[in-house]
Amino acid sequence: MADAIYQQVSAEVKTAMKARDKDRVAALRLIMAEFKRVEVDERIELDDERVLQILDKMTKQRKDSHQQYVDAGRDDLADKEALEMSIISEFLPAQLSDDELEKIIDAAVAEVGASAMQDMGKVMGIVKPQVQGRADMGAVSGLVKAKLG
Repeated sequence: MADAIYQQVSAEVKTAMKARDKDRVAALRLIMAEFKRVEVDERIELDDERVLQILDKMTKQRKDSHQQYVDAGRDDLADKEALEMSIISEFLPAQLSDDELEKIIDAAVAEVGASAMQDMGKVMGIVKPQVQGRADMGAVSGLVKAKLG
């Protein structure tokens, strides 16, 4: 059975269609299409954890595209990417504050007794499931490196 976030996105597609909000429908359908693609490719039913991973990846892709469009002076396309990012973010949990993130990383470092860069994989293995969808993994990685480096 698909989980809560998946169901929420599916319900939002119907709501947006009834409201005749073409841009929102298009963005929500992109999300649903990605969910379906992953289900078919990996032959799995998505749970909330996997849905968050997909939404995280989609957000990162949109950020990259948005920056490229801004740099190229294509404001029309940049606006479209920004809209898609904002719609995707509606389904992500609230972002962690820097202090909350710091505590999670400190706890993980203490838990594995990490003291050097070669322990980064162990630390990230503990941190990633706790912050998935709630923090930029690139930033998290940088913070862990700073702690270990």
